[in-house]
Amino acid sequence: MARLVDPNVEQHGTIGGVEEGRVLRGVGEIRRDYERVEETWDEHRVEPQELIDVGDRVVLLLREHQRGKSSGIELVVETAVIVTLRNGRILRFQAYMDRAAALEAVGLSAQDAHAG
Repeated sequence: MARLVDPNVEQHGTIGGVEEGRVLRGVGEIRRDYERVEETWDEHRVEPQELIDVGDRVVLLLREHQRGKSSGIELVVETAVIVTLRNGRILRFQAYMDRAAALEAVGLSAQDAHAG
């Protein structure tokens, strides 16, 4: 990941999620957060569904499969992430619980996204 991201990369908390407003900075901080999150799940898979090029940003439409370690509860959630690029490297990640909100944030509607 370190080769793909800007040294000042930021990951912003998921809009519509419990960590909205939180900002992680740098590869080390982001990596530690992913490791911490993975400890709470017996299973956590992220399946890319669609990639939409919007100039200096890319919208990734995702399907996440999760099973809680202690609860055994299984979830399937459709989310989105906007990845902002600068000089060919990732500068910012912004996740959304609501795909339509992510598309709107880059000036698209769900119909626009599926038309192209």
